[in-house]
Amino acid sequence: MNPDSIVYTAAVWIIPLVIAIVFHEVAHGLMARALGDPTAADLKRLSFNPLRHVDPVGTVILPLALALAKAPVFGWAKPVPVDGRRLRNPRWGMVAVALAGPGMNFALAAVAAVALGLISGQMQGSPPQGIGAFLLANLFNFLLINIFLAVFNLLPLPPFDGGHVVQGILPRRLAIEWSKLARFGFPLIIILLVVVPMIWPSANIVEKLVGPPADWVIRQYLDFAQAFA
Repeated sequence: MNPDSIVYTAAVWIIPLVIAIVFHEVAHGLMARALGDPTAADLKRLSFNPLRHVDPVGTVILPLALALAKAPVFGWAKPVPVDGRRLRNPRWGMVAVALAGPGMNFALAAVAAVALGLISGQMQGSPPQGIGAFLLANLFNFLLINIFLAVFNLLPLPPFDGGHVVQGILPRRLAIEWSKLARFGFPLIIILLVVVPMIWPSANIVEKLVGPPADWVIRQYLDFAQAFA
């Protein structure tokens, strides 16, 4: 397969992205069920079948466009439903549910780092080709995507997971007001991530806020991978 082809680019980015997003969403649902809310399980959303989670725009079209543009790849899936009222401790339960998604991504990145180290060590410096190159590209992108998704989702704004954490630690009255911002979540994402950088390139939210911490974390994981090479 030609590494410069659109099909190859789509495969080495979309495959790891879909896996990362599906596990992220399922982690939210599993944590919610563990803390008393079986809503996701009742609606059969605790499945690892991508078809139950894929959003055509957020999981396929946008990430592919970003990959072809050589921009940071991110996306989203259909959110797993969580009913905070059914949690045993609604306030702190929602914080735990929110953190479960990024936590899963950090764990998956660790798995990818170990696999990268082991496979790279077996190759003993010889350049990867064919299936080996394809596998390494997927693993490397899987590591990048999981870390980027984790850091990205920890932004302290609704509808990101970090926004739910902020809502959980705010005093109750402020938390109610904060929760009202969630209705503007999707338009806010589009404005911050697409419209603002188009008008003011120097105000690129992803590059300024997500890029530096994500790059630092990626370096730590790559150092971790070297321990297994």
